[in-house]
Amino acid sequence: MSVTDPRTRRDRDAWARPVDRLATTATGAGLDTVTGRRVAGPVQGFGQLWQKTFRVRLDGIQINPEEVVSRWKEAFPTFWPRGNRFYAPLAGIAPGEVALLEIQAVPGAPLRMSTGVLVIYADAESFTFMTPEGHALSAWLTFSAHRDGDVTVVQAQALERTSDPFVELSYMLGANRMNDRFWEATLANLARTLGVAAPVVEKATVCVDRRRQWRHARNLRHSPALGMAIGTLTAPARWFRRRGAGGSGGSV
Repeated sequence: MSVTDPRTRRDRDAWARPVDRLATTATGAGLDTVTGRRVAGPVQGFGQLWQKTFRVRLDGIQINPEEVVSRWKEAFPTFWPRGNRFYAPLAGIAPGEVALLEIQAVPGAPLRMSTGVLVIYADAESFTFMTPEGHALSAWLTFSAHRDGDVTVVQAQALERTSDPFVELSYMLGANRMNDRFWEATLANLARTLGVAAPVVEKATVCVDRRRQWRHARNLRHSPALGMAIGTLTAPARWFRRRGAGGSGGSV
């Protein structure tokens, strides 16, 4: 009679089961653009492949990696830069759960992209998101903590491609750096909450593959950036149509 190693079972339970189409229990978002979509990681993306690693050391703070990750999961949205929203599913950040997001395309702008993420892995020391079709990036995002000697180090690592040619162009024009600042601010906010007065976030970026995957240019049909651009350009016409409809019922 064989005996299953408990560690093997725990690792297996930490992974999400494969799904064909996504569904979410998250509430509160203005729009659900994720339900019915498939996942789309770096393999399905269009642009150059980047690995980005952001780290912050919790110097002088007595806290273990498991406690850091537990707090991060529980209050994940509170560490994001202001103006962005993360709507957690009912079960929280757990394998197989789908969260909804509202992301500012430009900091300070009222217009937001509606998207989401699938939690593909979660255990005591890390959790990983995978993006769906219609996200600006085709990515795996892993959040973790580990010990470096006597110091706990918090880390966010992304393996990402832009999802389509339109987003790739925006990355070349500055969106890439904006995305970096988002995660730098997130880790700094987390570190401050844990007691670090002046956190220093280190970044390491490697272009893993400079090729663009033109066979996935058709991802444009789901492009959130293109959808926002069209929505912005057609907003005046929609406004005038609403004004016309509202004014057509005047008294005689």
